[in-house]
Amino acid sequence: MFLYNCSFVIIASNSYTMKKHLLTLCFLCISIAAFSQTTATKNAAPKDTLWKIHGQNTLLISQSSFSNWAAGGANAASINVVLDYDFDYKKGNWSWDNKAILAYGLSDQAGLGWRKNDDRIILNSLLGYKAAQYWLYTFYANFQTQFTNGYSYDASNNRTLVSAPFAPAYLTFGPGFAYKQSDNFRINFSPLASRITFVQNDSLSSIGAFGVTPGSHTLFEFGASLDAYYKFNIAKNISFENSLKLFSNYLAQPQNIYADYSGNIYMKVNKIVTVNFGVELISDPLATTYHEALQVRQIFGAGVTYKF
Repeated sequence: MFLYNCSFVIIASNSYTMKKHLLTLCFLCISIAAFSQTTATKNAAPKDTLWKIHGQNTLLISQSSFSNWAAGGANAASINVVLDYDFDYKKGNWSWDNKAILAYGLSDQAGLGWRKNDDRIILNSLLGYKAAQYWLYTFYANFQTQFTNGYSYDASNNRTLVSAPFAPAYLTFGPGFAYKQSDNFRINFSPLASRITFVQNDSLSSIGAFGVTPGSHTLFEFGASLDAYYKFNIAKNISFENSLKLFSNYLAQPQNIYADYSGNIYMKVNKIVTVNFGVELISDPLATTYHEALQVRQIFGAGVTYKF
């Protein structure tokens, strides 16, 4: 069964190239929804199918404007597209859970122009073999990067390149074991995990961005990885989704742990209207652009949801 969200909400960015990527994602969102609806109707999978496929397409839009407003304020608009899909397989003692997230967002504030506020490509895969009722032997893989260049801005609105496609990109993988009570609660721990950081942009590589040796395009780390997911209902029509990723490098300063937490609250008003709130917190000791400061991203808005 497919579950797709098309919602209207918040978000932040810059340039014709960014707008082109966003329009491409919007078109992809509509195309996938139309194709999926047609195939689901004409070629419904048999009940005993080994694959369970579901997901959501989310379109987030926000706008505010002021005219002679005594308290002041700046006109602003934002648009985000998020494609979130799960492809899960199970046969006998074997299971294979896969998740793909593609997200891109722009925000336009008076005097600042369009700037990027979300840019993610995330692929997760967990292959498991049942060891006990809720325990699995596993092999875990995660890949993350972005679609377009990222910039920081000074007080004069001058920009400096701080990231780019495959700069960085992270590939983490390794054997381990997992506790999986259901599709809504699982924890995977890999004590022998490898993590490769790619910095394919020459200018970023030359300054040693994201921990690579200046001039090098890759960084290899070996350590321990933890990946956890938990989703539950706060109330009848309110769900809270949490995910956490941790990595410690045995080879250098294992006490400096990479941490990535995201939490999303989905509130269903009725069959077509939803309210969403999301936050992501990242602590990355190797992200020299931000030094060791906590990175924070927030999303809030209301929208329209279409399910099939």
